[in-house]
Amino acid sequence: MTEMMKAFLFDLNGTMIDDMDYHTDAWHEILNNDLGANLSREQVKKEMYGKNHELLVRVFGDEKFTEEEKDKISFEKERRYQSRFKPHLKLINGLAEFLKKAHDRGIKMAIGSAAITSNVDFVLDGVNIREYFPVVISADNVSVSKPDPETFLKGAEQLGINPEDCIVFEDNPNGVEAARRAGMKCVVLTTMHEEYEFTGLDNILVFVDDYEDPFFEEFLK
Repeated sequence: MTEMMKAFLFDLNGTMIDDMDYHTDAWHEILNNDLGANLSREQVKKEMYGKNHELLVRVFGDEKFTEEEKDKISFEKERRYQSRFKPHLKLINGLAEFLKKAHDRGIKMAIGSAAITSNVDFVLDGVNIREYFPVVISADNVSVSKPDPETFLKGAEQLGINPEDCIVFEDNPNGVEAARRAGMKCVVLTTMHEEYEFTGLDNILVFVDDYEDPFFEEFLK
């Protein structure tokens, strides 16, 4: 394991913070109540990957909204999400200790998320962990979202680490596929998806509920 542990690349939502229910609530409300999509909660969850604009195109088609309208819808969705999640903002159990241990070991770390920059800032500053992440790759920094590997390849490049020497932390099959295409192994947090949903992805090291899993007792030794 040590030969692959020069850098850690973390997805954000569902991987560092357990907030995906709040994103689902915000999207479900906007898509149905505001925009008339008539989607079930499970249908909304299946569409929640990539950039906000991409989600709107998947649900409504490419001609439904102008770019300005997509921007406004996206802004409102994130406003509702942040407002509702802020009182509950905290790192997933065990992550604070894990980040400090990795930092003390000299392992470089980056964020590689499909979240917009303001949501990344909301978390990094809200739980005071910005010092660990000199590199942040958000939705605003890539042209193609996961499962395309651009997010993780950019993160590795900016850290100055070869992709094969990086380990990705993810919670979504699309993110794991992005890591696979980038040549990176993955630790999967089962906050939003169950193990069977990752069938066929051969770059997974382990499935864990949180960072207090016994796996981590040996991981950084």
